[in-house]
Amino acid sequence: MADINTLKQGLIVTAFWEAKPDEVDALKGIIRKFLPQAQAEPGVLAFQIHQSLTEPTKFFFYEVFKDEAAFAEHSQAAHFKTLILEQVLPKLAKRERTQHRFV
Repeated sequence: MADINTLKQGLIVTAFWEAKPDEVDALKGIIRKFLPQAQAEPGVLAFQIHQSLTEPTKFFFYEVFKDEAAFAEHSQAAHFKTLILEQVLPKLAKRERTQHRFV
């Protein structure tokens, strides 16, 4: 994992997913396949996925990419297309993503 000074130079992406209630377990299975592949991408400085303790249908992603190009590469990765676009999106009730920079 990158140190805090390296992370401060990166592009931060947060995502919030809300699974359809009957899709939570299937979604967790896909996330378990996806996460190590995303974390191994060369432009990824940090990548964590969390499930809400109080609302188990809700997931929070915290991602830090080296730069915008690394984020673009992530979005074009085969595992992103197959697991997220093809398998996950139909299982979601809601999906939001935002980009940030350290202040």
